[in-house]
Amino acid sequence: MMTRLLISTRFSWYTPLALFIAIAGLSVATAAADDDLHEQLSVAETFTGDLPEMRKRKRIRALVTYSKTDFFFHQGGARGAQVEFLHEYEKHLNKGVKRAEDRIHITFLPVTFNELLPALQQGRGDIAAAFLTITPQREKEVTFASGGKLQVSELVVTNKAVAPLENLEDLAGRTVYVLNKSSYVEHLRAINKLFRQKKLAPMRIEQADPNLLSEDILELVNSGVVDITVIDDYKARLWAQVLPDIRVHENLKISEANSIGWATRKDNKALARSLDDFALNVRKGTLLGNMLFKRYYRDTRWINNPLSKEEARKLEAFVALFRKYGERYDFDHLALMAQAYQESGLDHSKKSHRGAVGIMQLLPSTAADPNVNIGNLKKLENNIHAGTKYLAFIRDRYFNDAAINTENRLALSWAAYNAGPARVLKMRDKAEKMVLDPNTWFSNVELAAGKMTGRETVQYVANIYKYYVAYKLASQVTSTDAVPISGAR
Repeated sequence: MMTRLLISTRFSWYTPLALFIAIAGLSVATAAADDDLHEQLSVAETFTGDLPEMRKRKRIRALVTYSKTDFFFHQGGARGAQVEFLHEYEKHLNKGVKRAEDRIHITFLPVTFNELLPALQQGRGDIAAAFLTITPQREKEVTFASGGKLQVSELVVTNKAVAPLENLEDLAGRTVYVLNKSSYVEHLRAINKLFRQKKLAPMRIEQADPNLLSEDILELVNSGVVDITVIDDYKARLWAQVLPDIRVHENLKISEANSIGWATRKDNKALARSLDDFALNVRKGTLLGNMLFKRYYRDTRWINNPLSKEEARKLEAFVALFRKYGERYDFDHLALMAQAYQESGLDHSKKSHRGAVGIMQLLPSTAADPNVNIGNLKKLENNIHAGTKYLAFIRDRYFNDAAINTENRLALSWAAYNAGPARVLKMRDKAEKMVLDPNTWFSNVELAAGKMTGRETVQYVANIYKYYVAYKLASQVTSTDAVPISGAR
């Protein structure tokens, strides 16, 4: 999220189903190198040696970006699709090495998305462990190891309620919502030039909020708030298995024959050869992409639709109160509604096992605190008032620093609402030790949060932000901004 998407060309977030072939019996990988090693190395250390020198150091530093599936921390270890691949590569490197002390280890160094290639080139990591699009400009700067540079196409994906599209010209005059600053934008602009030559209305290319990931955009399409997007073919096919209301248009290719791969420094020729050898010679069997799908994507409990007709009807009873207290405490009422949806699914009767109650899932003890001092949380208005006032207290007491912008004050406050202010302050301290920005949540403090508490708080904030964007998009296309209506065009 946030800065993780700010780059001129597109980053492939999920493992291609046909990119690498699986090793039978693949196990979930954890970071063999302990967290203390990560703290010592960080991304501040510079080193530009090739594979022989890395073997002497007994470590390779993999630059990774945090996401809900590619890389995250869980129970003290690194997990995710990229970790799986790197773990297998580590075994490949150590084949035939008998003594444990002679084995080379891979260390995972999380960086923001736009830091991947700069950090690699500066020697702050050895592999940009992400499936990056191979472009002529990038090939001038780095070497790509891709096992034959396998290729992907960019496909049109729509909500199933959208009338079927027969050819690319059917996109003329339509709005296409795509990943921010991605190659999709470049390719759609090229098609628009052709449309103009043919006297067709150009597409309106709308770049997504830069805090959204590819899967977030597909969820917006699935919800019906976005009609059309473009995404890599393997990601489209993968997500179509868990998002029932998207349609993948296999015949509508915005571009094709795009090569992807991991990146190494230009002068690290031995490392690049080793990576290519690994990719080309792993034992064939079940597609690793399918195995990873089952491991990281099959659980669909996190997929919710805040814009369904049922949820929209719920909001009719609440929106005036959210607007009232949003104005009183200087919050966008849509942000408050997004938080309420994450907390309770807009179910005011909900009560957690910890005793949190109501639509804002607030503990009575928290509401009774002098800084909030609102009773009778069973009353809807009191619950919304208390939750909003508590969020404002967190924001103003703990994150009232001029160095923190409004967006990050909100994100940090959401995190503190979930994990507690004291813990989030510790997360900020840890982020600073990791050479990350303690004033920025996405791709910075969230990395520290992942290491400290696992995925709960990270996912909590990410979900709220996604719902917030969905509500804002929906409010832009409805006749009234009072209630977001699913499927409104």
